[in-house]
Amino acid sequence: MEVSTFLMSSVALLFVGGDIFTRAMLSDIGDYVGTDIEISWLPNLDDLMKGYARNFRPGIGGPPVNVAMAIEVASIDHISEANMEYTMTVFLRQSWHDDRLSYNHTNKTLGLDSRFVDKLWLPDTFIVNAKSAWFHDVTVENKLIRLQPNGVILYSSRITSTVACDMDLTKYPMDEQECMLDLESYGYSSEDIVYHWSESQRHIHGLDKLELSQFTITDYRFVTEMMNFKSAGRFPRLSLRFQLRRNRGVYIIQSYMPSILLVAMSWVSFWISQSAVPARVSLGITTVLTMTTLMVSARSSLPRASAIKALDVYFWICYVFVFAALIEYAFAHYNADYRLKEKAKVKANKLSSESIVKNGKQAMVLFSLSVTGMNQSVMISNRHGRAQRSSTEIPGEGGGEEAEPRRRRSRQTEETKEEEKKCCSKCVCKPIDADTIDIYARAVFPFTFAVVNVIYWVAYTM
Repeated sequence: MEVSTFLMSSVALLFVGGDIFTRAMLSDIGDYVGTDIEISWLPNLDDLMKGYARNFRPGIGGPPVNVAMAIEVASIDHISEANMEYTMTVFLRQSWHDDRLSYNHTNKTLGLDSRFVDKLWLPDTFIVNAKSAWFHDVTVENKLIRLQPNGVILYSSRITSTVACDMDLTKYPMDEQECMLDLESYGYSSEDIVYHWSESQRHIHGLDKLELSQFTITDYRFVTEMMNFKSAGRFPRLSLRFQLRRNRGVYIIQSYMPSILLVAMSWVSFWISQSAVPARVSLGITTVLTMTTLMVSARSSLPRASAIKALDVYFWICYVFVFAALIEYAFAHYNADYRLKEKAKVKANKLSSESIVKNGKQAMVLFSLSVTGMNQSVMISNRHGRAQRSSTEIPGEGGGEEAEPRRRRSRQTEETKEEEKKCCSKCVCKPIDADTIDIYARAVFPFTFAVVNVIYWVAYTM
């Protein structure tokens, strides 16, 4: 009994204490929230919004609404050459005057949350060259409304947009691009709304502090223009144009230096012996294939445009030098084989001529022995004939015998001249020694490559 009585009293105390604590807490929360408290200087928004038509602009039928625009760049996330676009996050601030929302209860500015935005008239501003855009809504919608007593409204929103940017990649990667962010009214013409840059928008907050991986922002400017469309009328447009200079360091490391090293590697074959055919051929083919792979990989991140880029020009210069080194070995090897064949022909002709001479000498010996006896008898008969002719010979009839040796001499001189001409022609068409070709290539290739590099860098960087 005593135990049960103690338990019952404990439960009763808990209920009573909990009720008292709950009431105390609720009273504290009610005091903190202030649900029943009226702030005297706050205007009554319900009375302020009576008769307000959010579908009509301020001062409809009168002069156009002046909208002051200001931009603060939060980040530029990605610039794509393949798609020719960039992604930017900005704080877009618009300010205009609406007499319907003016109040005289106080001179303080009211800061309202995003739920009040849906009750107001807003300029129908859109990004002309945007591919996609969205508002941020974490943890709530990133929108701000500030209402001043004289009816001036400040509307700020955080927007991320992927914007098109036409790029001229002729000098890539030594190029400079100009990208734009165009803001315009979609439905209101210049008769209803006029845009202008805010007086405080002398420079863009946040743009100077941005650090991009591939580009450096060198300059920016504000442009105000009026677009004339025949079917719709004239529309005001504000443009933010900023200059981007590409950072070349990463391209020098990833593209230019490997290309130069591949070209220099192809020159190693000039110091390898002509007899080492597998070494020189494999080195030449390896450098050509590696250069091809480097060209394909570098172009994979670029649009398939018809324009020839500066990087393409350099790749093709290196490719030509690498391929020329392979052709040089083929030319030198051909000359070496040609010289060996010529030497073999000369040696074979010499051996055949020597054998002919030996056979001729043997035949002449036999012939001389057979003719010796005949010569003796002929000499005896000649002596008798000369004695008879000397008595009957008439002076002046021996000129024909003397003219015949002269003709033979002239023929021999002409034949010797023709042989000299043939020898000279052979000397002119004589193939160059393969080692001499390699020696010339060791100097000509590096010098020519250096000259082409100077011309290339001057042409694309000046």
